[in-house]
Amino acid sequence: MVIVSKLFRQCCGWAMVCSLLLLTPDTSWADDPPQTPEIWTPQQAVIFGLKNSPDSRIASQRIAAAQANRNQAKSRLYHPRIDLSATYGQTNNPIYSFGNILNQGTFNQQIDFNNPGRTDDLNLKAELSYRFYNGGSDQAIVEAAESGYLGSESSKREIEHRLGFEIVRAYQNIVQAMDQVEARKAELEAIELSLAVAEARYEAGDLLKTEVLNFEVQKSRTRENLIIANHQQELTEKIFLNLLGLEQGQVNISANTEIDQVVPQQEHYIERPELAVLTARLQAAEAELKQVQGRNLPTLDGFASYQYDKGWVNDGSGDSWIAGVKLNYNIWDGKQTNAEIDRKQAEYRELKEQLHKLILGINLDIQEAELNYNQALQRRSVTDKMVEVARESAQLSRERFKEGVILSSDLLDTEVRLTDTLVRQSSARANYSVAIANLRRASGHQQFRNTTEELLENQP
Repeated sequence: MVIVSKLFRQCCGWAMVCSLLLLTPDTSWADDPPQTPEIWTPQQAVIFGLKNSPDSRIASQRIAAAQANRNQAKSRLYHPRIDLSATYGQTNNPIYSFGNILNQGTFNQQIDFNNPGRTDDLNLKAELSYRFYNGGSDQAIVEAAESGYLGSESSKREIEHRLGFEIVRAYQNIVQAMDQVEARKAELEAIELSLAVAEARYEAGDLLKTEVLNFEVQKSRTRENLIIANHQQELTEKIFLNLLGLEQGQVNISANTEIDQVVPQQEHYIERPELAVLTARLQAAEAELKQVQGRNLPTLDGFASYQYDKGWVNDGSGDSWIAGVKLNYNIWDGKQTNAEIDRKQAEYRELKEQLHKLILGINLDIQEAELNYNQALQRRSVTDKMVEVARESAQLSRERFKEGVILSSDLLDTEVRLTDTLVRQSSARANYSVAIANLRRASGHQQFRNTTEELLENQP
């Protein structure tokens, strides 16, 4: 029975989860799934990712929530409150019955004040209230909401900048993985050709069996490296699709595509969206401090109302109005407000220190990005020269091996060096493109000019 009870509870739990999933509308793809290009370019990938990535969509919803919060805060400022109400009831309570009699205009000298009898009343009422002054609290709430909205917009820009960089880096990782696959294939092809030459020389009695076996071993190693390279390429493609907000799909890119990324001429942290986010938080904290400080000041409210009363038991009716102002001033609240002010001041000072720390971190980030770019630029130049020399050396070694001038081990070393050089060249080129992307990110720039503007123009 215990097992059956547990199974029953589990089934009920799963049923509830499934019902919630069915009842909750799926807004991830409101329309048809987005169309993907046949061949990805870096700029297409960045624009697609900014529009369809879950991170970007989440940021858009946070902006919408901040906008609603801002509108709600503004509704408190310089706007009267109007309420309409209608009630009907019957009573024999002396106080309420006597009040109904007065409001309906049916008073007479024969009424027993202790027992005026049963009465009914239909009350229609309109009320108007307006706050003239509350120590600046409402204005401070509006300022805090406005800062929150600006912070959410800056946070979206921060996500877009980081996401754009990650997409470019993932794209370059695919290019690098493809180059490594091609380098391993070329190495395997060269080893197989050299193995054929070695076998021919062995059949002719011009080469030892050991030399042939050396080629066989290297061929197996190269195949293993090719398997690893293919796996790495598949993994980088999955990461690329994940960043774009896609669960699956074919990734076709042109390895020869030149990335049109401009190296920023002036690297300064003023453009970083993280700085705008924290600055908005600091402004919101300052506004919240003003709002709490306003509690120590008086409030002044105005009010007015009109009501109409109708009764059928006594067959009477009447109307009335009331208007006035109300001043309220809290003299003592056990220092609760002062403690809240101290807390808000501490939070404000903490955010100022965080802002200083962020400026230092961003400055270091830019310096590191500059150093990485300079290193990548030098590496690309050196590896290009290395590949030229390694290719020429490999070609000479192959010819010399055919002529029997060098051993198989010498040729294999040359082939391995060529492959290693090609891999280094691919890595250096990818690192160079990533270094430019990282420098643009660190400087607070989008990866491509007008990327965000193009995205907004293309949105439905």
